[in-house]
Amino acid sequence: VTGLPFRHVGECFQQLNDMISCYFHMILTTLATQPFYMDYVRFPAGNTVPLKIQNNPKFWPYFHNAIGTIDGSHIHASPPAYVHLNYWNHK
Repeated sequence: VTGLPFRHVGECFQQLNDMISCYFHMILTTLATQPFYMDYVRFPAGNTVPLKIQNNPKFWPYFHNAIGTIDGSHIHASPPAYVHLNYWNHK
């Protein structure tokens, strides 16, 4: 969630990097296994791309394979320095 490297997380919790890595991979494996994944992850049914986007050639190349939305989610992005200003204050 924080986007911190294992080294910083290890310092925060006073644990070795190997232990942080081990637990991270255990949690990741648990979240990706059949029982958890099938119970809690749901993809939207049908075509969810609005017609306004489908009919606009400016947006459609970027959204033609979209399967849903992630409203309210913040995704960490690390763009190259020459386009960094384009990503400021964007969700």
